[in-house]
Amino acid sequence: MFYKQDFSSQQIIRYINTFSYPLILLFMIILSVFNSVNEILGFNLALVPLIIAGANIFWSTIKIMIKKRKITAGVLVIIAMSATAYIDDYLAAAIVGWMMIIGEAIEDITLEKTRNAVRKLITLTPSSATVKRDGQWKVLPLSKISKGDIVLVKPGERISVDGIVASGTSAVNEAAITGESMPVDKTEGSEVYAGTINQSGALEISVDKVGAETTLGKIIRVIKEAEDNKGQRQKVADKFAVYFTPIILLLALLVYIFTGELIRSITVLVIACPCALVLATPTAVVASVGNAAQKGVLVKGGITLESAGQLTSILVDKTGTLTEGKPSVVNIKSFADKEINEVLCLAASAEEKSSHPIATAIINKADELGLSLLSTAEFTMEAGCGVRVLIENREVKVGNERIIDRNIPSKISDYLVDRKSRGETVLLVIVDDSIIGAIAIADTVRENASEALKSIKRDGVKKIIMLTGDNHQTAEVIAKELGITDFKAELLPEEKLAVVRNLQQRGEIVAMIGDGINDSPALVLADVGIAMGAAGTHVAIEASDIALMGDDLLMVPQILGLSRKTLQIIKQNIWVFAVLVNLVGIVLSSIGNITPITAAIIHNLASVAVVANSARLLTYNHDINPENISILSSNCCS
Repeated sequence: MFYKQDFSSQQIIRYINTFSYPLILLFMIILSVFNSVNEILGFNLALVPLIIAGANIFWSTIKIMIKKRKITAGVLVIIAMSATAYIDDYLAAAIVGWMMIIGEAIEDITLEKTRNAVRKLITLTPSSATVKRDGQWKVLPLSKISKGDIVLVKPGERISVDGIVASGTSAVNEAAITGESMPVDKTEGSEVYAGTINQSGALEISVDKVGAETTLGKIIRVIKEAEDNKGQRQKVADKFAVYFTPIILLLALLVYIFTGELIRSITVLVIACPCALVLATPTAVVASVGNAAQKGVLVKGGITLESAGQLTSILVDKTGTLTEGKPSVVNIKSFADKEINEVLCLAASAEEKSSHPIATAIINKADELGLSLLSTAEFTMEAGCGVRVLIENREVKVGNERIIDRNIPSKISDYLVDRKSRGETVLLVIVDDSIIGAIAIADTVRENASEALKSIKRDGVKKIIMLTGDNHQTAEVIAKELGITDFKAELLPEEKLAVVRNLQQRGEIVAMIGDGINDSPALVLADVGIAMGAAGTHVAIEASDIALMGDDLLMVPQILGLSRKTLQIIKQNIWVFAVLVNLVGIVLSSIGNITPITAAIIHNLASVAVVANSARLLTYNHDINPENISILSSNCCS
């Protein structure tokens, strides 16, 4: 399950190491509240975390200012801590510093998530392969395999190289690379990719590319580049700090110049110290992340929430995201005096000994309907065609049109054309050379996918584009069923990345929703990457900014609504409790109507108001109005 995988013992140790420093500071801050502790020590214990945090923030702020050549929120925090400490309010100063440090710790963990994505991708390619040398099969490391070698891949093994099938037939699961929902039959001359899974027969592959040059190697490189180039949105507090800090310093200087009273100047700095500003974003983010976690959504950081609240475009992967990502029986047709259950029973009995995923779909459907399978004999698999068996001394064949030696009657041919136009794979069921029926197999649309997309549109995201590695015909069918007018098919991972880049270059704030390895580069580069947690690969989950722990797509509009509300709360915290209170306080401080102590009380009350306002997000629930959304009917057996 997602929880066990996401929180391994190694990760827990890393989290403890990351947060041990701020946890020790927090412990000291809590102890300093008790006067008895301070009396025993002979000084206020809050001075210790204040000095430690202050030195840390001062050093990191200086480095960032030199690197970025601009004022950040760290400068405001230093001023806040200095002015608050000047009036002996060490506890408040220490708390302000602690909030900054805990934020940096969360950012470190978020960066580590992306590094994990790359590590897990690397493990998808076997480190060795069975290669033919001097007429014998030998297991050698990939570093000793070169173009032109012949590699053997047995059923159930991952393919370790990009190449061309030299001999053998099999079904290969290419979802990791192309996003194809259905396993692809491979015969002599077919192209195969490293990282994909050989599901049935043995394959001998002529090596074309190895290691970093393979398609999977390129995906790994693209993810690294995407992370390096991903334009991190500037924090609200940092944007505000660019203008706020110099203005406050100038005002304090002017007050001192015109009044000659240092106490008034200090009071201006105390009332303007941005405790409320520093708390404005993290308190709202913590409340929102907690709310999301209760709903089964993992949100990795405040920048993610800020970006998610401003989305203008959403890209959605088809396979495994909008659809279930596995083949299912969607239609059964009888062409003789047979019940559809009899057609299905014969087909499932014939396919029982097959390891092909489509065979599994047929068997699962028969099991779902409670059908008992028949005994078979002389099972034979015909490469690229289907299977044939004997059932009660009758020859039963199940496969595509190539499994029959004669012309198909027009009635049956029309059915095949119709079902294929819907993006479905059709298998004929033949008894003693007579076609008695057909079974249509397809990837089915995920429950609530249509409702989720309509809710997202209703909430203001105008552009929704479906992306898929599947063929154009299949993509068109799914898009039409979901009411999606814009889609792009037959895409490789780097092509999905190009779609994200193109939209961002046009000024769009882009989200990518996906579940597979082939989605990972786009998930990383998008302003917000959203992964399907339960259905998705761990690589996609690690590469994303938001992970849905379940498969309910209705959680997407729910979390986007929460993000928009979080932005509203952050803006309220800044403009009402930070800016407005400060402006009034600065005026009163300048004319000498309040003292530094009174100023400290006012800014602490503003901080409490910020926390209380942010706490409203803990119970926020976005109304997606499912009762107002029509549910599209799905295909069923006829």
